[in-house]
Amino acid sequence: MGSTPGKTAKDFDQRLLDLYDQFCHGRIDRRAFISGAGKFATAGVSATALVEMLMPNYALAEQVKADDPRIKTQTITFDSPEGNGPTKALLAKPAAGGKRGAVVVVHENRGLNPYIADVARRLAVAGFTALAPDGLSSLGGYPGDDEKGREMQSKLDSRKLLMDFIAAFNWLKADPDANGKIGVVGFCFGGSVVNSMAVMLPDLAAAVPYYGAAPKAEDVPRIKAPLLIHHGQLDTRLVEGLPAYEAALKANGKTYEAFVYPNANHGFHNDTTPRYDKAQAELSWDRTIAFFNKYLA
Repeated sequence: MGSTPGKTAKDFDQRLLDLYDQFCHGRIDRRAFISGAGKFATAGVSATALVEMLMPNYALAEQVKADDPRIKTQTITFDSPEGNGPTKALLAKPAAGGKRGAVVVVHENRGLNPYIADVARRLAVAGFTALAPDGLSSLGGYPGDDEKGREMQSKLDSRKLLMDFIAAFNWLKADPDANGKIGVVGFCFGGSVVNSMAVMLPDLAAAVPYYGAAPKAEDVPRIKAPLLIHHGQLDTRLVEGLPAYEAALKANGKTYEAFVYPNANHGFHNDTTPRYDKAQAELSWDRTIAFFNKYLA
């Protein structure tokens, strides 16, 4: 079933959305999620129905169709010797060809689902080469179900998983169609990976973490890439950590911008669930594309 078209965050009690956030991050299981949702059930709408309304509806995640004539896409496999081994990825490029800036797209905590694949295609439409790895490749790949994907990803060694995305960066550095300027964008888990990649890769050209955990303050001096940081105001767990991150960035003279989007939840860019905030998602994306145009050209 998945989320109901037309339903937005305003149609749900914020406490229910916060409960969904706990479920998405594996802090509670489905049984606890349904039990907690029962407090918000109403006549004609059961707890189970509420839960289904909040789940992703990937019929909504196709802003750019796979056969869009403006782009070319293919599935590739690249080596990740320090990670989990050979990794499959969606490669999307502008159909016009030519050398381009390139972007690694880092998924959430559930593998390369249709939403993340669509983000890669959106980047190709915007004029960039985009590479979206599937961190679940060593386990057979994204299973077509986010809950199963989340369970699978939780079994992986986090360090090796990070190295898979660094291997994607290295693959793009060697791509003859890339201009050598490589950026990265990631969401949730992927946002945290973006911050880690900014610490670890001195030649990263631009980094855009969406609602990702900040790196340790002592690691901030190692960051060379300019950062564009996105958070939703209602995502209090992560927003509360932003001032300390900004202080460390300022103290070390780093180039960055940080935006907290009013009344937006964690996951506000993901257009497949009611947490999606169309206005804030589009604003953040416009800023992201402008940022990549500035640093990857």
